[in-house]
Amino acid sequence: MTNPDEYHKSDTALLDVLTSPRWQGVQKFSRRDAALDPLLLAVAASAGTRTTRNHYHHDFFPGAQADAVARGKRATEDTNKPQERKRMSYVSKQGPRRLRLQPAISPQPAIASQVISLTGSSSPIEVKCMARTRIPTPHGPVFLHLYHNNRDNKEHLAIVVDPAQYSDDSSVLAPPIRSRSLDAVWSDDETDMDRIIRGAYVGKLSATSQHPSRPSLHQPSPTTSIPSPLVRIHSECFTGETVGSMRCDCGEQLDEAIHLISQPISLPNNVSPNSRTMPGRGAVIYLKQEGRGIGLLSKIRAYNLQDLGHDTVTANLMLGHQADERGYEIAIAILRDLGLGSELGEGVRLLTNNPDKVQALEKEGLRVVERVPMVPRSWRHRSHSQVDAGEAQLGKAAGVTMIGGEAVRGEDLDKYLRTKILRMGHMLPLYLAGEQAAS
Repeated sequence: MTNPDEYHKSDTALLDVLTSPRWQGVQKFSRRDAALDPLLLAVAASAGTRTTRNHYHHDFFPGAQADAVARGKRATEDTNKPQERKRMSYVSKQGPRRLRLQPAISPQPAIASQVISLTGSSSPIEVKCMARTRIPTPHGPVFLHLYHNNRDNKEHLAIVVDPAQYSDDSSVLAPPIRSRSLDAVWSDDETDMDRIIRGAYVGKLSATSQHPSRPSLHQPSPTTSIPSPLVRIHSECFTGETVGSMRCDCGEQLDEAIHLISQPISLPNNVSPNSRTMPGRGAVIYLKQEGRGIGLLSKIRAYNLQDLGHDTVTANLMLGHQADERGYEIAIAILRDLGLGSELGEGVRLLTNNPDKVQALEKEGLRVVERVPMVPRSWRHRSHSQVDAGEAQLGKAAGVTMIGGEAVRGEDLDKYLRTKILRMGHMLPLYLAGEQAAS
C-alpha cells in the first residue's frame, strides 16, 4: 500500500515545478508551464476572500498581453540562468464611481452670444435654446422652446405664452419674451432658412410669411406700469399628466398654469387709452425631474409604500431619498435666457404654493415680485355637493393634459395635499381638516 506522505511529496514537487521561477535541473526543452501562469493566478485569485465576480469587469491581468512576447522569449531561454519575473500590479480600466455617474455631455460651441451662463457654487450653468415652434392648445397658441445645458443630458422645456411674438411691431405694450440664445448667430455660414427651421423667426410662420429674427443687441427695459409676466416652474409628472393619476394634482396644475397665464391682463387707465386689457403673457418652465427629483422608478416604488400606509415624504425617505431632490438652477438660467427675472429684465409673478421654491429662486438671484397661489380646483368648494357642482362646470372643459379642465379629487389626492401642507410647508388652506378628523 502506498504511503500517503509520498502522494503529498509528489504533489508538492509538481507544484514546485509549475510555480518555480527557475528549473532546478538541466533544461533541454522550452518551459511548458508559461501558458499556465495566468490560469493558476486566476484560480488562486478567485479562491481568495478579497476577490469577487465584479472584479472581472476590470482588466485583471494588465500585463498579460504586453508581456506575452517576453514570456515566449523567456520560455526558450536556458532556465539555468537566474531570471527575474516582473511583478504585475493591478490596474483598473473602469473609472471611479463618482466619474462614471457623471453624464457625458457633448460640448457646445464656445460662442458667448449663444449661451446663458449662471454662476453657481460649482461650475457655471450654460443653457442654449435648440429649437422653438408654435403649439396650438385649448388655451390658445404657445411657443415650445427646447433647451440643452451643460449640467445634465436632459431636454428641458419652456412653454411661452406671448402673443407679442406674432409681430415685430415695436409699438406693442410689452417686449416679446424671446430666447437670446436662439436668436443669436450660431455660425458664420448659417442661412436664413437655417434660422427659420430652428425657430428663430418673427411673426407667424407660414408658406407666405418667413421672417428670420436677428440677434438682440440690448436687453429690453421693463415696463413698470404693466404687470409682470406670470411664470410657473413645473416638474415633469408622467403619472399625473399622461396617465391621469389622481394621486397628485400635477396634471391639473400644468393645465391650470397655462390657463392662468393665457388670461387677459387688466391695464391701468394711463397705459393704453384704447384698451383696458392686453393678452396674457408668461412662461411655464418644464423641468425633467420626475417624482420631485427621485425618478419614475423610485416614484412607482414610493406609491407602493404609500399604499402600505406611509405618506409621500416618508416613502421617499424609506427609499433612501430626500423628501424633495429638485433643483432650480437650470430653470433660472432658462428664465434669464428669456429675459425674465434678472435685474435688467422683467420681474416675475411666480405661480406656486411652495415657499421653499420661492426662497431657492430668490437665493439664486431671480427677481420675484409676487407669489400667486395655485388652489386645487376641487378645494375651491367647501362641501362635497359644491365640489360636484363645480366639477359639473369644469368637467367637460378641454385642457393640455389627460386631466384637462377637470378637477382632480379623491382620497389619495387629499392625503397627498395634506402631507404637502403639514410636512412640507406648502401655503394652502387646509379645507379638508375637519372632514379628515371626522372620518
